Amino acid sequence: MSSSPWDYIAKLVCIGDSGCGKSSLTIRLCEGRFSPHHDVTIGVEFGSRIVPVGPPHTQPSASASEGLPEPPRDTPQKHMKLSLWDTAGQETYKSVTRSYFRGASGALLVFDLSRRQTFQHVTDWLNDLRQIAEPDIVVILVGNKADLARQEKNEREVTREEAEEWAKRNGVMEYVETSAKSGENVEKAFMRVAERIYQNIQAGKYDLNDRRSGVKGPGAGNKGQVKVSNDPNQSNAGGCC
Repeated sequence: MSSSPWDYIAKLVCIGDSGCGKSSLTIRLCEGRFSPHHDVTIGVEFGSRIVPVGPPHTQPSASASEGLPEPPRDTPQKHMKLSLWDTAGQETYKSVTRSYFRGASGALLVFDLSRRQTFQHVTDWLNDLRQIAEPDIVVILVGNKADLARQEKNEREVTREEAEEWAKRNGVMEYVETSAKSGENVEKAFMRVAERIYQNIQAGKYDLNDRRSGVKGPGAGNKGQVKVSNDPNQSNAGGCC
């Protein structure tokens, strides 16, 4: 039996305009906290977290309802290390951040619910991602700062209906509204990507020996690490983690 605390590593990227809360989402997932004052990301920042995937964690009907084979009921619980790359949203760093799209198996496409312009730019971000990443990359649309839409002064500028319609029209798996401040749906957003990647592994869609697939099996990476760092040299942009 492997001594590794995880069965797979998957590389995920958080993309979207500057100021949408991508770094806050990563910090919330990895460290369980919210920092109201976070420096603008320069290039990329890195974090990781190990999460459970597959049964008994997965709802029994999840795979079948999405057209994927349902794993056997007696399948042991698996764990996936999410290698999270939080990319800068400024135009200045485009050439740097886009290099990290290579070898990603999942992406969170983030916009700010209180700034319509950031939603208008998600199409450009998705086009850039699909030009560089592998064809099977799992993408989820995330409307962040949902807490601002529930204040007495409602700051929402994008409706749930139009975001869901955009996701459906553009072949994006799902739309989730999150709040990095309160923690609402943050784990759900990342877990939905992780679960779909796991289902794709079970369906044989990845070559676990090919760095470009964005998924690795046991024997690679640092065991049990949960961190956020601003040093992009900790990992190779072309690999999965």
